[in-house]
Amino acid sequence: MTSVNGTGNGGDRIAAVLQAHGIPILFTLCGGHISPILVAAKARGIRVVDTRDEATAVFAADATARLTGTPGVAAVTAGPGLTNTITALKNAQLAQSPVLLIGGAAPTALQGRGALQDIDQRPLIAPHVKLVKQVRRVAELGSALTEALAVAREGVPGPVFIECPVDLLYEEATIRQWYEDAAGKGTSIADRLLRFYLNRHAARLFSGAGEAFVSSVREVALPSAPARATARAAEAVCRAERPLMVIGSQSLAQATNAPRLAAAVARLGVPVYLSGMARGLLGRDHPLQMRHERRKALRESDCVVLAGVPCDFRLDYGRHVKRSATLIAANRSAKEARLNRTPTLAAVGDSGLFIEQLGESAGDRARRLGWISALRERDQARETGIDAQAQGSSGGPGEHVNPVALFRALDRIAGDAAIFVADGGDFVATASYILRPRGPLSWLDPGVFGTLGVGAGFALGASLARPGSEVWLLWGDGASGYGLAEFDTLVRHGVPVIAVVGNDAGWTQIAREQIKMLHDDVGTVLARTAYHEVARGFGAEGIEVRRAEDVEQSLSRARSLAAGGRPVLINVWLDRTDFREGSISM
Repeated sequence: MTSVNGTGNGGDRIAAVLQAHGIPILFTLCGGHISPILVAAKARGIRVVDTRDEATAVFAADATARLTGTPGVAAVTAGPGLTNTITALKNAQLAQSPVLLIGGAAPTALQGRGALQDIDQRPLIAPHVKLVKQVRRVAELGSALTEALAVAREGVPGPVFIECPVDLLYEEATIRQWYEDAAGKGTSIADRLLRFYLNRHAARLFSGAGEAFVSSVREVALPSAPARATARAAEAVCRAERPLMVIGSQSLAQATNAPRLAAAVARLGVPVYLSGMARGLLGRDHPLQMRHERRKALRESDCVVLAGVPCDFRLDYGRHVKRSATLIAANRSAKEARLNRTPTLAAVGDSGLFIEQLGESAGDRARRLGWISALRERDQARETGIDAQAQGSSGGPGEHVNPVALFRALDRIAGDAAIFVADGGDFVATASYILRPRGPLSWLDPGVFGTLGVGAGFALGASLARPGSEVWLLWGDGASGYGLAEFDTLVRHGVPVIAVVGNDAGWTQIAREQIKMLHDDVGTVLARTAYHEVARGFGAEGIEVRRAEDVEQSLSRARSLAAGGRPVLINVWLDRTDFREGSISM
């Protein structure tokens, strides 16, 4: 619990709630509407990390939430400060990430009268969050934040929004003086009525604010699937000849439970494909983890468990699973459990907990060594093919670095505790086939929204959530444009991210299909920009790589520089490849 005496301002009440909930970092871009929150947070030992774009602040909060299970928190100013966050909020909502966004607002007495940055914020934000609270009294700030932090974590996690008008954040004497100055000294009836109204308004704002406030954490129950559903699922998995699991991000909503979840998967002995935040759950090369030919495996399986994974475009809307198979959908969301395909059995509850319970019920009775061996042989054949592609080149006059070979090298060189942050199209999708996350919660990508621009914020949040970690930001050259200015943030706050820009001078994922289908590259062409020089301009280290023989040395040098506390950007000139030919998604 954390207490606030009756003389503290509204900003301190907010900081007290964050402190009570163990929030270590507040991400922000400063603004006059929220200054008391930032100052109070710093005074209470909460690290304030200011970024160059409000979206980055929310992306960073999202990353810390995913890696820790504790809500990430961002504070932004009113109006355009808030509208700049909408893409990041939507990304968090679709990724089911618990984020608290605190937004400033115009003074309560001036809303709707043309005040600075005054807009109706609720209809803009409401579709993208679980909860909107527009606070109108100082005494309600603490309870509003406590409720919001609980709502963000309960059920299907997601973002929440608290609107805090600026006149709730400063001390009462200051606000009354502002109102007195606004009312003026006139003696007309209109002037006296205005003073009366503003005095009464201030009294209402601060009613009860003089009483001491104690902030406590509201417990959130972990949703559990009915025992009968788990028992039926265990029976079905044990009967199957070719059982298969697909585990997604939602299974890691309880981040601290990752080791138990991994142990349950190993005990169950069912081959598994990992997606999203679940990548790395079993380490780099577990015998049960399959990495390639997922579509074919799903069509061959007679019992498929989707744990925290809906039948959306990534599973071809459910068509990857054959109709005769037993389909078990474990999901916190009843809607997502049934999205596009009615499962044989829906286990509505936390999917990570479901897998733990499944492992306890079934033991290793579902292990099918022949099935596992066949899938592993297929996986190894694909790996051999990737090795062959890594050895090849375009053979063209502008030959530079083969992206497949680049990621093979990075996979060898990155540390055992490395975290990979993915932001881009073709470059990142290639990485997802080749890089092997080292352990649980060591891979961050946007999720189902497919948002470009997450990289700088995700990398910032990941580095701060895991102090001393080695964070690799995999940036397509197109995606890097959204966040290059955040190298200023990384330098100022001493965050040693290593960014690898795949510089193929284009929006390649789009260009590949557009040129083939429409015979025009319009809108898809970029330049071989000197991204490493941009990083140097912000005070980071910049490295340029144009030849394959320089790759490993440059990656190793970047690791050394980052270990010394310096952010680095490696600008790698890429060859074009056909590695992902025909991969467009809808």
